[in-house]
Amino acid sequence: MSKAQVVSELWQFMKENKKYWLAPIVITLVVFGVLLVLAKGSAIAPFIYTLF
Repeated sequence: MSKAQVVSELWQFMKENKKYWLAPIVITLVVFGVLLVLAKGSAIAPFIYTLF
């Protein structure tokens, strides 16, 4: 299953079931995930991990 297919299915689920309130939650989780992956090897990693 490709990433595009997962995003498409998630969007269709939210659209059909009127669950638009899930969009900010999903976006926030994705942003935090990307932030952690990008900061894993950098010098700012200790500062980001203290936020959690």
